[in-house]
Amino acid sequence: MDTPENSGGTVDPAVVDAAAGPAAGAAGQLMEIALGHLLSAALRTAARCRIADHLAPGPRTAEELAELTGTHAGHLRRVLRYLATRGVFHEDEAGAFHLTPVGDALRTDVPYSQHGAVVMLTDAAFQRTSAGLEEAVREEGASFERVFGQPFFAYLAGDPALRELFDAGMSSLSAPIDAVVAGTYPFPAKGTVVDVGGGRGGLLRAVLRGRPGLTGILFDQTPAVSTHVLSGDEAVRGRWSAESGDFFTGVPKGGDLYVLKHVLHDWPDESCLRILRNCRTAMAPDARLLIVESVLPAGNDPHPGKAMDVAMAAIVDGQERTEAEFAALLSRAGFELTRVLPTAAFPSVVEAVPA
Repeated sequence: MDTPENSGGTVDPAVVDAAAGPAAGAAGQLMEIALGHLLSAALRTAARCRIADHLAPGPRTAEELAELTGTHAGHLRRVLRYLATRGVFHEDEAGAFHLTPVGDALRTDVPYSQHGAVVMLTDAAFQRTSAGLEEAVREEGASFERVFGQPFFAYLAGDPALRELFDAGMSSLSAPIDAVVAGTYPFPAKGTVVDVGGGRGGLLRAVLRGRPGLTGILFDQTPAVSTHVLSGDEAVRGRWSAESGDFFTGVPKGGDLYVLKHVLHDWPDESCLRILRNCRTAMAPDARLLIVESVLPAGNDPHPGKAMDVAMAAIVDGQERTEAEFAALLSRAGFELTRVLPTAAFPSVVEAVPA
């Protein structure tokens, strides 16, 4: 039977539309997804060139921005135009670029700046790791270790520059989350909060502010604790201590509330059980445990945790979890999941008590 392609006669547009229309739309969508690495590269370019800082005083053209940043105006305009399609900037009819609320978070001089987080997440180390995702899927295990020859955290210990980039990036990423979590969960008026794996202490600082009866312990490895942010804040002066250690070995005892923020997603279940059981051993019977992480929703709707889940598989052989998976993991460690509190940010607060 002849087809429109081989009949040699006139092609019926209706036949072509019926066959090619959906495929053409799919092709465009797949092309955009396949070129997603360019979106990350464009965002990194804008961050490294401090475009958002230069737009803070008001709109500027690509030519004006190029002069300020020492870049090529034509190429810069194409990058900014691309980012404008994703709401990072806005180009007006006169060709000037404006900051949007998303782009404003790229400024380096605003509270809760995401500049450090963007520079970290788009670093070559993570780009190379993502490029090795296929091997992780085919053979299991983190692609970072295949690319760099060591597990992620072991590699960080031997690369101070990457460790500093990671700590600064995580502090940047966490800053708005810390404030939201501190305002969402009903932290007690009195007692001691132990922030296990708390990095530089941003969450602990946010929790202690406004709760003068609370004290806190920041617990993490030396590189993170040595650059903590607690000592410069008068609002928390005298109500905290910082301890270096390894949560796989043990955690400080005597706390009323133990917090694990973005810790468990770094590890597979068996490693998580070691951390959780160490917390359980240190806790009094009436103490509580909070896990601040993405709780993956069912269905096909987008969620930042679903992207982070793939990143965790590639970088550290960790994972994001559903509520059911958290409940099962906590039960194995001697806890009972009591509730999950969504926040205005992408993580939720998972509360548990000793079973």
